[in-house]
Formats: sequence, C-alpha cells, structure tokens
Amino acid sequence: MTDKSSRREFVKQSAKVVAGAIILPNIIPASALGKGGSTPPSDRIVIGAIGTGSQGMSNMRDFLELKNAVQFVAVCDVDSLHLAKAKQIADEANKNTDCRTYGDYREFLEKEKLDAVSIALPDHWHGIIYTAAVNKKLHVYGEKPICRTINDGKTIVSAVKKNNIIWQTGSWQRSQSHFHHGAELAINGRIGKIKYIEVGLPDGGKGIGTPPVKDVPAELNWEMWLGPALRVPYRGVAHWDWRWILDYSGGQLTDWAGHHIDIANWGAGLEHTGPVEISGKGVYPLDGIYNAPVEYDFLCKYANGIEMRVANAARLPHGMGATWYGDLGWIHVDRGNRISASDSAILDEVIGENEIRLYKSDNHWQNFIDCVRSGKQAIAPIEVAYRAISVALLGEIAMTTGETIKWDPDKEEFIDNARASKLLSRPYRQPWQLPAV
Repeated sequence: MTDKSSRREFVKQSAKVVAGAIILPNIIPASALGKGGSTPPSDRIVIGAIGTGSQGMSNMRDFLELKNAVQFVAVCDVDSLHLAKAKQIADEANKNTDCRTYGDYREFLEKEKLDAVSIALPDHWHGIIYTAAVNKKLHVYGEKPICRTINDGKTIVSAVKKNNIIWQTGSWQRSQSHFHHGAELAINGRIGKIKYIEVGLPDGGKGIGTPPVKDVPAELNWEMWLGPALRVPYRGVAHWDWRWILDYSGGQLTDWAGHHIDIANWGAGLEHTGPVEISGKGVYPLDGIYNAPVEYDFLCKYANGIEMRVANAARLPHGMGATWYGDLGWIHVDRGNRISASDSAILDEVIGENEIRLYKSDNHWQNFIDCVRSGKQAIAPIEVAYRAISVALLGEIAMTTGETIKWDPDKEEFIDNARASKLLSRPYRQPWQLPAV
C-alpha cells in the first residue's frame, strides 16, 4: 500500500467504526509499525519534517507527545547536526533506527510516501517549499509567517485550494482558551461595535551591526540555506539572526504578525479580507547587514470602517497582544493567559447558542492530526494565515515607500501605484523559481 491516495483512503476508512469494531485493512504497511510495536496503524499519521532547527524540533516534539498520533519516518535539514538530532528523536519514538534523512527537500519530496509534513524554515524559503509540498498533495503543518511576500502567499493559497489538502499554520494561539474567549466576546458585540484595534508586537530587533565573515561550519550547507536569496558570505546568521535581514524576513513585525494580527482579525471578522488603505513609518538601522525595522507603526483602514494600528509594543498603551475597542469598551489579550477588559464583568459573559461560536481547539497539533483524518478544515487554515501576514507585508511596503497606499483586498493588488506593486514580490536567485500551481 504505497500509493499516497490509497494511504489517505486507508487513514480515513480506518477511523470509521461499524458495529463497535474498527475497520482495518487486510494489508498493513510495514513502515507504519515500529519494531515490537503494537499500536494500530490506523492511529498514526505517517509524517516527515523539513527544517528541524529550534521551531522544527519543537513541533516534532509536540506531535510526538500526542499518544499514537504520528510516526516520523523521514527528516530533512541543511544542517547535519540538526538532522542527526531529529533522526535520534524519531528513532527513539519509533523504537527502531529506520528514520530516513535528507539534505535536500527535493529528494525528500520525491522519494517519501507520506500523509503529512511539518515544515519550519526561514521565511524566504516558504513560497518555494510550501508550494512544492502542497503540489505533492501532502497535508502541511507550516510555520508562520506563511510567506515573505504577498505574491508568494497568493501562490501558496492557490496551491492548497487546488490540491485540496489540510493546512494548519503554526499560529497556536488560536488553540488557547483565553485568546478564543477574547475573540468570541469581541465578535459577538460584548464591547459594542468594534471601531478600532491595536496590535502590539515585540520591540526592536538585532539593531545595527555587521558580523565578520566566518568559515562555513562543516555541518551546514550554506548554499542550500541561501537558496533563492542572494549569494553572500557566511556571517553566522543561519539559525537565528536571519530574522533581522530583509532578504530573509521582516524582523519582529513579520515574525509575530501571524500570532497577534491573526487573533485581532479573528475577533473582528476580518479573516478573509484586508485593509483598503495603509500608512505608517518605520525606524531602520542606518548601517550593517541587520536592516529590518527596529521600530514600526502603521495604520490600516478597512472598508467597513474599522481601523487597525500595528506597532512595536512600547508605542501602545496595552503593549503586546491584540486589543479590540468598541463603542462600549475594550478587550485585551496576550500570552501568559492574560486577558482583561474595560469592565471585568465583560469577561464573565457567556456566549449563547445562537451567537457566533468560533472554532474551538484545545491542542493545535492534535487539531491538525484530527483534521487530516476527518477532512475537516483546521483551526488555522491557509487563507486566514495569509490574510494575517498580508497586513504586516502591506505595512512593510507602506513604510518602505513612505506613502499612503491604496489596496484592493478582493483583487489583491495596489490601486494606481507602480512603485508599491513592484514590492509585492522579491526576486529569486536563479535557478530557483516559485513552483507552478
């Protein structure tokens, strides 16, 4: 049973219960069982990982904490030390030494027969690798932000829809009860009609500086790490400080937009649209390779009259998190189970049966696995994630141009602004290209 479509049918059928008995296929793929394992293959999703550094490794561990949910059979990374660690963890969970390793995602996608893949990479790779994985009809747990540019995001969204796969974005705040509660109170009018939203993201970034050129570590394929980005000397930025370089990311703004802007959209019913006007300013380092904004502040106006201000936390009265302001009060949510309101009684309100009930998940990784089995849309689907990061990317473009820009959220294009339109994508270094959908 090696055909992927057959595997998917097997996963779906094996979850059905008839007359109190679980239906199992006559043929059980050997790869679904570890040595000496007795867990039915129907309880496992066969999965791989592309990108096994800090966040990729964290996601692997979160999946493996789900009892009998997954079996990692293959891992891929451009750093051989990360790769060895990921294989060790998978092999320990599988009670064998069979987890396969790859240094090139193309070989991984070509050879592996999987149900799903967990992907965590620097942002500049997202457009290419997310689209390639989806084109292989793999269900994807993909880290935020889903794209480095608007055009990359549009391509990924189109690929997910065309291939009809389950997508879960790593915007795990949606699966925490206080974020869910705050958004549900806001969207159901407990603070009246929402007029204004503030989104506070982390202050600063790496700041000014140019680290010295270093020898590329023996374990790192630097050329493959760069991929579609410009070829530059190695300066030790591969595993964290790439976030402060615009070729790879947008700094704290894009690193966190997939969390707090996503929650702000959720509670205001803005998940499937975007602003129509964006203006703002950023503070950029004047020298050095770290060129992402260390401060940022922009205002988005929506067709329904709502305004959303996105800024580094020090500029906002509630700091980090999302704050909805209505004509009857406000609600603020942030990490650490922090939720507050202009009147604490608002937080005790109960949402009625006939009111808007937002999607509920208690575990982000379990939700993905459940949806792969059922075919139901996950709690953080692709278009929702794209709309969240597009707010940050539009803000980045407004700050870069220094202009008030007009945006058509339906056509997803700028109105009469050739300069801004050029910033909807970033050039890829040859021979890398965005896969066709």
